[in-house]
Amino acid sequence: MTPVALIERNFAVGHRLRVFFTENAFAPDNPTLPHALGAPRSPMRPRALALLDAGLAGAQPSLAARVAAGFAARADLPELVCPPVTLPGGEAAKNDWAHVAQVLTLIERHGIDRQSFVLALGGGAFLDVVGLAAALAHRGVRLVRLPSTTLAQCDSGVGVKNGVNAFGKKNFLGTFAPPWAVINDFQLLDSLPARDKRAGLVEAIKVALIRDAAFFAELEAAAVRLRMLESDALRRAIFRCAELHVEHIATSGDPFETGSARPLDFGHWAAHKLEALSGFALRHGEAVAIGLALDTIYSRRIGALDAAAAERVLSLLEAVGFELFTPHLPQDARAMRQMVAEGLEEFREHLGGPLTVTLLRGIGRGFEVHDIHLPTMLGALTELRERHERRLAQRPQCEAVQR
Repeated sequence: MTPVALIERNFAVGHRLRVFFTENAFAPDNPTLPHALGAPRSPMRPRALALLDAGLAGAQPSLAARVAAGFAARADLPELVCPPVTLPGGEAAKNDWAHVAQVLTLIERHGIDRQSFVLALGGGAFLDVVGLAAALAHRGVRLVRLPSTTLAQCDSGVGVKNGVNAFGKKNFLGTFAPPWAVINDFQLLDSLPARDKRAGLVEAIKVALIRDAAFFAELEAAAVRLRMLESDALRRAIFRCAELHVEHIATSGDPFETGSARPLDFGHWAAHKLEALSGFALRHGEAVAIGLALDTIYSRRIGALDAAAAERVLSLLEAVGFELFTPHLPQDARAMRQMVAEGLEEFREHLGGPLTVTLLRGIGRGFEVHDIHLPTMLGALTELRERHERRLAQRPQCEAVQR
């Protein structure tokens, strides 16, 4: 038998993930941007391309001018190669490869190389599109994310993933590529509609449930202020949520998801399916809230979670303003069963390997299972519907009392 020849070496690549928190990042006296970009490593002044989410640009008409003025006012920043470019954002942008190609064209046209920067200002879907293009160009140019939604500042904007939708599947095409820096500029949230500010809070609840019981209690104590979207409460929730996400990425041992487990996707198997069923009328955070509630009830129904803890979870989600059911769910029992089965299989397929779903043993204590009992999950969905109907029936009475 001919022996097999083999050369094998192990090597490690270090990554640095930095998330800055500030307000008015482009103000001439704000040191965040030069700190985030760092001093140039060559005598040539680096270049920068700034890209704006069209939704953000429309909500803040002066933003492009502020970005340009911020670069023009400082010699310690790269050269802005052109005025900030506005491009489509939102989930629809992730459904069309042409948007990734458009970013790639801009990178090539303006000579953005591996020592240059692409700044992406926008929501999570926009960051995904720009991030994927930045990861592909020259095998990776320096990406600086400036998330403009609560959801992105809490979660997707501080992670290491980029993805767009293809073949009818969410994030089928993508990369793992840590950004050069993330700047959570709270000013970018000022123009965000209340619905979108609230939607992002679900990621704080999610990560508290699987990682930090003390943070969950803190969110409970701040529930009224969070429902009112008070600035201080919102900023604290964003900071701690981002911190826990970064800690998980840095310490989980699987930052690029080579295994089949995704603890940070607690509640997401159902959320991804609900988003698609609604034609993305449901915000991601709204869908995750339903997914969290569903998996919390399932955890209780299989005996993993006690009833008091489950009620705390559901009550907090409702207290900050989330609806825990949606009319986009099928009404027919057979269609409901098919929806659950498809949602679980699509979730499994994305990583491959055995199905791995995170559930709860307690507040702050997630655990993983590799099998979901469909009748029990369907019972959890029925319970959610009944709870929602009771709340709807009670609302007129509550409003009458208030009047």
